[in-house]
Amino acid sequence: MPSFDVVSKVDWHEVDNALNQAVKELIQRFDFKGTNTTIELKEEAFNIESADDYKVSAAREVLEGKLAKRGVPLGSLKIGEVEPAGGGRARQSIKIRSGLEQETGKKLVKSIKDAKLKVQAAIQGESVRITGKKRDDLQTAIGLLKDQDFGQPLQYENFRD
Repeated sequence: MPSFDVVSKVDWHEVDNALNQAVKELIQRFDFKGTNTTIELKEEAFNIESADDYKVSAAREVLEGKLAKRGVPLGSLKIGEVEPAGGGRARQSIKIRSGLEQETGKKLVKSIKDAKLKVQAAIQGESVRITGKKRDDLQTAIGLLKDQDFGQPLQYENFRD
């Protein structure tokens, strides 16, 4: 029986490469000289710290640009508020969401059931497995999911006939 999985993944190697490129650019840029701006990746979250909130947002834009160039979907970022840090500095935390959240999985399944397609959807941990009798039904389900916004970037893998 044909099937495929709906997942939301992030390539961590590309995230690390983008982080290194962003740090190099911040070191070289004149407007960041003397601000002691840092970007760190800890526990699936970026921590940006700089002299003020303007520098934090500029560093975030540099990071987002590097992530986009490396093919990391920006929809998987959950951007936090800019907070004051010690010594008149500012910081911001950006979480990286990897894997389908439980609520997003439920929305996917509900969307497929509401469309009354001849497929079945089942949540399997951090992915949703969709099975059907015909390949065309599965392709229709992919088209349906691509047309909707679930708040996370989706990838479709393990398509089997």
